[in-house]
Amino acid sequence: MIKEKKNVALISVFAAIFLTGFKLIIGIVTGSLGILSEALHSGLDLVAAVITFFSVRVSDKPADRNHHFGHGKVENLSAFLETILLLITCGWIIYEAISRLVSGNTHIEVTVWSYVVIISSIVIDINRSRMLSRVAKKYNSQALEADALHFSTDIWSSSVVLLGLICANFGFYYSDSIAALGVALIVLFVCYKLGKRSIDVLLDTAPQESIKKIELVLSSFAEVKHFHSLKVRTAGADTFVRVVVILEGQIMLDQAHKICDKLEYEICSVIDRCDVFVHAEPQNKKLKYDEN
Repeated sequence: MIKEKKNVALISVFAAIFLTGFKLIIGIVTGSLGILSEALHSGLDLVAAVITFFSVRVSDKPADRNHHFGHGKVENLSAFLETILLLITCGWIIYEAISRLVSGNTHIEVTVWSYVVIISSIVIDINRSRMLSRVAKKYNSQALEADALHFSTDIWSSSVVLLGLICANFGFYYSDSIAALGVALIVLFVCYKLGKRSIDVLLDTAPQESIKKIELVLSSFAEVKHFHSLKVRTAGADTFVRVVVILEGQIMLDQAHKICDKLEYEICSVIDRCDVFVHAEPQNKKLKYDEN
């Protein structure tokens, strides 16, 4: 598992190195802000890809004496850092695009290489986005999922730049700066999605979809008279569940233990990489607690 995740992350790093260098050279030669903004975007993609590569290496390390719940949140921290890098990209693109539109300095040199670099970028991003998405879903990796989402939006931003180049080829040079602003809007959208997800996990926000699945499992057991104190949190690809179940007060200890084991098994069958702790209490025990 770790090897496959590392391999796709490493391929993403090499793809980012190639695209960053290619776009930078063509952007400088042609003076296209759209291509230069894409070069900067790819440069930060490279940093993000490197962060992702190291995060997937660390995140799957087992729990140790200093990290009792494993190292999964390294992936969520990686996704949060990607959000910050994207915001920096967005700020620079907006500043440059508005400056050019206000000053009127929008002329660019459109060559065949302008089209080659952007079309190559779209083709590469389609392939690596699909590859990252497949492995992210397979191993429930938020870092790889963030990279996949990141590069899928690169496809749209490159398409916007391509449209700007086509318009500039007919003398509408300002369209290049407008295309750069289009890239910035796409980047802002990605920032919101990546940032919200990573911050939610880092702050241990309860994952509502997982809670609903667990409640369905608990409700399906006739032996469970009631349950409370259900708490769920995630860290990277791992989900941690704690719940108190109320069982018939007259059942034997070994029966209660078997029921709890079966509950844990069923919950793990609906949520991948799940660590479950079920505490059983007798139905006739009087306790004060908040019902969930």
